[in-house]
Amino acid sequence: MTNRYVKQELFIGTAGQLKIQKAHAIIIGLGALGSSVAEMLVRAGIGNITIVDRDYVEWSNLQRQILYTEEDAIKKLPKAIAAKNRLQQINSKVKINRFITDVTNFNIEELIKDKTVILDATDNFETRMVVNDAAIKHGIPFIFGACVASYGLTFPIIPDKTPCLHCLLNHIPTLNMTCDTVGVISPIVQLITAYQVTYALQLITNYELSPSLQSFDIWKNEKSEINISQLKNINCPTCGPERIFPFLKNDGQMKTDILCGRDAIQLRVTSPKNISLKDLAQRLVGYVNDLIVNPYLLSCTYESHRVVLFKDGRAIVHGTKEPTIAKDIYNKIFG
Repeated sequence: MTNRYVKQELFIGTAGQLKIQKAHAIIIGLGALGSSVAEMLVRAGIGNITIVDRDYVEWSNLQRQILYTEEDAIKKLPKAIAAKNRLQQINSKVKINRFITDVTNFNIEELIKDKTVILDATDNFETRMVVNDAAIKHGIPFIFGACVASYGLTFPIIPDKTPCLHCLLNHIPTLNMTCDTVGVISPIVQLITAYQVTYALQLITNYELSPSLQSFDIWKNEKSEINISQLKNINCPTCGPERIFPFLKNDGQMKTDILCGRDAIQLRVTSPKNISLKDLAQRLVGYVNDLIVNPYLLSCTYESHRVVLFKDGRAIVHGTKEPTIAKDIYNKIFG
């Protein structure tokens, strides 16, 4: 049988390929960065991969999120489902675990348990900080990645070797831009994910990583590099001598997120639920319009707002960027 990894083995060696096949990576988020990272790792022969995402496929995703098709958008498939379907077609030998959920302080530690490496593909800093705390607490490398417009950056966080994300907050280049206001182009996504996957393969094969933050503007052909080894905060509450992991604590409040690139708010409850979407759909007949239910989510229209509810109690309210309006709609429909 033809060795599908023969060209890769010529570079990393047979022992390196075996390490990749024994590794277990987890990808947090399956948007532009996550879908590209997942495809590269699956094609590289990663033995196990866990993919986690809270959202479903929409038409605006197809410009840069390479795993998804028009049919996925028509069916409103959760990204974790659509991604697994496509990834399994690419490499049926890889074991793929998928979760349709938001990543929070409630579930992050169980999600990353026994993983080799964590790859960041989220779209908000709150989630990244939760993942950072859990990664440091459990000693798992965490590879940061972010992009907007034509700009992106990435760096590896190695517990007890490099500064963590909490240490670097005051040193990361900040932009008063989001993909909601200025968009994003696919080439910068591919560039950042190429670095993220390279870091992952280096970690898995025990190659010494450079502790540097790489940033790029692919449109302007600009690149910068910062050595982060000297930026560690000795009093960091996450990786310092007195570790309290502040982002793993629960404040008991409903969380709201403005979704990147969309006129929508996500609402997530303080503790996950297990909702019967079928029963809820029956109760909503006559109260909402355009009611659609599938095994993963319920979609309806209420007062000109499209509302999508997931089985764990999360909801996405379209047509507003105001958390108070979204909460009011949520409470009117679901109580």
